[in-house]
Amino acid sequence: MVHSNGSRYWRMAYRFGGKQKLFALGIYPGVSLASARAARDVAKRLLLQGEDPGAVRRQEKQAEKGQSEKHFRYMALSWLENYAARWSTVHRVRVLASFESDIFPAFGNLNLEEITPPMVLDVIRAVEARGALDVASKILQRISAVFRYAIQTGRVFHNPAADMRGVLKTRKVTHRHALDRSDLSEFFTRLQDYSGEPVTKLALLLVVLTFVRTGELRGARWDEFDFASLEWRLPASRMKMKAPHVVHLSRQAVAVLDALRLHTGNQALLFPSRLSPERPFSENTMLFALYRMGYHGQATTHGFRALASTILNESGFRPDVIERQLAHVERNKVRAAYHRSEYLEDRRRMMDWWGDYLENAGMIITAGAR
Repeated sequence: MVHSNGSRYWRMAYRFGGKQKLFALGIYPGVSLASARAARDVAKRLLLQGEDPGAVRRQEKQAEKGQSEKHFRYMALSWLENYAARWSTVHRVRVLASFESDIFPAFGNLNLEEITPPMVLDVIRAVEARGALDVASKILQRISAVFRYAIQTGRVFHNPAADMRGVLKTRKVTHRHALDRSDLSEFFTRLQDYSGEPVTKLALLLVVLTFVRTGELRGARWDEFDFASLEWRLPASRMKMKAPHVVHLSRQAVAVLDALRLHTGNQALLFPSRLSPERPFSENTMLFALYRMGYHGQATTHGFRALASTILNESGFRPDVIERQLAHVERNKVRAAYHRSEYLEDRRRMMDWWGDYLENAGMIITAGAR
């Protein structure tokens, strides 16, 4: 059969059940004449046996599809299609990559009922062997999620990954280093003598005063600050717990921001990268500054949160107020509503007290510490 565009197809004309039909034998020249004739002979034998070649082919394809639907790869991709819509593009790509690199090579083409707990364990151990213990845990969770989905859709009745509880290796927990109350005076002396970038110096002052997370500070934008109400309003999209957060600006925090405005006030970000101003500076910028100040393994920017929490608790502030200011989200909805309303005034008083405390401990704020 030659089409008007010049493409050529092998076809066999036949009648079945009183109807004229065509049976596809392939595309020329990909399928040779000899191959087309061989396929034709098979089709004619089916006709002699009283079977429709076209119907037989459709049944075979359906059987092949049914078999592939029982493969782990098919089920994993189906699970991804159903759940990935709620994920970010980056996360979807990362999850699919973990299947392609760590799971599919082991049993992607096996039927679900053929996969055993030891097979799952082999995949987990292979990931652990390269030191990726956190990844190993996620891999196990994803395998288990695929099997749960397969059970829910009636493809299989057992989840071999569910038997893996307790097999994961655990990494020794090392808490992030934090300064002690008695270290504050020395810290501020070293910070005052720090000869690095003034913006980095001001970032360290602001993170101590506000004890927000490092990522929240790095991404700070000038349009988030309301100086009339003395509030820094962080949107939910930038918070770890995906809930909006308010930081009251103490007198000392405002002084730091006034000094910082001389350096970056004409840009969108408080702490832009020198190479790409539309992006924040590196997450290691403040950590390297601490190293240069002599704090090798003794302090991290995240540790200032622990320091503030310890001092504020020891100074008699209510734990609920401190936890809310640390942006630790309350899971109880009734208590969460109370936190958002009644605690705001308590938090203002606490942040003002904290600014005065740090100033008395030796904190000095100059116009950029240049």
